[in-house]
Amino acid sequence: MSASLPEDPTLDEVRSFLAPSLAAQAAFDGWNEKAVLAAAGLAGVDADLARLAFNEGPVDMIDAWFQAIDEKMAAKYSADELAGMRIRERIKALVEARLEALGPDREGLRRALAILAAPPHLRRAAKMGWRAADAMWRLAGDTATDYNHYTKRTLLSGVYGSTISVFLDDESEGYSDSRAFLDRRIENVMQFEKAKAKVTGRGGDRFSMARFVGRLRYRGT
Repeated sequence: MSASLPEDPTLDEVRSFLAPSLAAQAAFDGWNEKAVLAAAGLAGVDADLARLAFNEGPVDMIDAWFQAIDEKMAAKYSADELAGMRIRERIKALVEARLEALGPDREGLRRALAILAAPPHLRRAAKMGWRAADAMWRLAGDTATDYNHYTKRTLLSGVYGSTISVFLDDESEGYSDSRAFLDRRIENVMQFEKAKAKVTGRGGDRFSMARFVGRLRYRGT
């Protein structure tokens, strides 16, 4: 949440200001007007203005919160820090940054996902997943414009979703089980790549993130 709200804020500014705290309220009240009013009350925002900012219902509230999570993730690492990592390490670090941002509000997240799983909301949910994956790839330095642009993001959306399913019930310290879920997938794929290189004599130690993410999507825990 930003430090303060302008004296005469726009509705977008109100949304951005309240969005980070919505999930904490939704954990108790659900993703509804009660959560909006509770967040507004705590932040000292006019109730009618808050209602107007989130007048499109729960999915609009969830979308705003996810955008706030995008911003928290982006703030976790500087460009120089990410540049010092290998590409697979960047993606892993960014997924983990999202988990850290979501950690305090897992009950709100659980309720949000239940809403997004309803058939009328599946298309909007897919767009949110794509946006998260796109944000991660862009932060990781991806500049692809061909079909790889779409493939990478589609597959990473699947990986992120499967990781969230582990994360929701992860009671380990520091979400170590969720982190290990990613680590195991990386190790499995790297072993596969090494074995394939021996057979084909091509590729050497070159790591393909597109293949890596693709295999993660179709493997179990």
